[in-house]
Amino acid sequence: MAEQFLHGIEVIEIDDGIRPIRTVKSAIIGLIGTAPDADPTYFPLNEPVAIVGNPRFAQRLGDRGTLKDAINRIFEQAGATVVVVRVEEDENPAITRGNIVGKATEGTGVWAFLKSRAKTALTPRILIAPGFTEQRVNNGVTDVIVTNKGSGYPSADYVEFTFTPEDGNEPTILPSFTAIVPTEGQDAGKIVEVIINEPGEGITNNGTGPTLTCNAPPEGEQATFTLQIGIAKNPVVAAMQSIAPRLRAIIIADGPSTTDEAVIQYRGDYGDKRVYIVDPKVTVYDPETNSHVAYPASPSVAGVICRMDNDKGFWWSPSNQELYGITGTSRPIDFDISDPHSQANYLNENEIATIIRHEGFRLWGNRTTSSDPNWAFLSVRRTADMIYESLEEAFLWAIDRPFSVNNIVEIVESVRAYLRHLTAVGAILGGDAWIDPTINTKDQMMQGKLYVDFDIEPPAPIEHLIFRAHRNGDYYEELIDDVIRELAV
Repeated sequence: MAEQFLHGIEVIEIDDGIRPIRTVKSAIIGLIGTAPDADPTYFPLNEPVAIVGNPRFAQRLGDRGTLKDAINRIFEQAGATVVVVRVEEDENPAITRGNIVGKATEGTGVWAFLKSRAKTALTPRILIAPGFTEQRVNNGVTDVIVTNKGSGYPSADYVEFTFTPEDGNEPTILPSFTAIVPTEGQDAGKIVEVIINEPGEGITNNGTGPTLTCNAPPEGEQATFTLQIGIAKNPVVAAMQSIAPRLRAIIIADGPSTTDEAVIQYRGDYGDKRVYIVDPKVTVYDPETNSHVAYPASPSVAGVICRMDNDKGFWWSPSNQELYGITGTSRPIDFDISDPHSQANYLNENEIATIIRHEGFRLWGNRTTSSDPNWAFLSVRRTADMIYESLEEAFLWAIDRPFSVNNIVEIVESVRAYLRHLTAVGAILGGDAWIDPTINTKDQMMQGKLYVDFDIEPPAPIEHLIFRAHRNGDYYEELIDDVIRELAV
């Protein structure tokens, strides 16, 4: 650029240096349910609507359905930000459940949460569907085995199709599925995986079920699948599992709230680091009926997580925190803080959080259903999520800048400064960032790729505190010495 003549003073702004990184908001609840009397102007069906801080806005939901009570349970615990998705309620509970599950291609049901950021500027981090997550399904589809991937399917993330029953094998509820079709690579146009949207119910063939086909375009090859029939996991939780990683959210799933054996069977349906099971239900006082009624615990638990995020930080476990507004549990849970054979410890050992009565009613349990022990603790999973999301949000300024020493150093030093801050406040035990020359090769950088490595270690909760008791006879010698000194006075 040619130098411009100036007889005077000029200030040039240098846009470099470390950028501060803000942690994303963690205490945002995604709540889905029904409200038949809701004002559709404020709460349209299958659209995310934000309730920020003030529950009075929820009065427009009306009194029927599941949403109004859930909002009350949440705000009993703390001020919260809630993204509400309302679905249509049907007289047939199975149809209502299907509305909660929704469809990926239409963005309905739980899939509506993926629209939340665009419509409300909020991303749900804690997903709940009180009243719709505790049921398992009899004679439903437990697995879909792809026996022929087919070809010629449209390149899209999702292709939905339904089960066509054979004569005399009419299920109580029809299952439905979403096929994953890659957009590139050797499997482009082929169905590589099938997600069970609705497992259905009452399919007569137990074990290996019927063969399912998905019609291909005229020039393509038809894909085929074999259905496995049995006791299927809850379809609402299954649908939430599909969206939770994209939102970096956790799922609070209500257990069946019947027996310990039933909830342990329920827990066996999951091996997911984002699923946190709570059992049993809580009881709350209903002033209209003058009685105590059972209610799913998930809204209260979600509210407690928000309270801890706001008061302590997202790295704190919600376990051992009092649940406000409840009068008890639907079945008593035996608890003794030092007894490994107590009922509460038995549930926790099986990765099921519960509610104990000990100086109030307290949430008790730290563990998700993760099959990977590195992600066993709910607070560890959430801490990592918040850090990853915060880093992604913070570096828009760096995208499309040219490679230079200054730009790369600013990126690394900005990450280091953020990790030092998180260490200082106790969110992590430590962290660092660096550039690995073995990965950042010239061919990668010539393609515009820069790899920045960093490490963190979220603090695990102190789940097992062990005091080691020792006998020490030397204290008798000190006792005699004290006696001799007193007698000598």
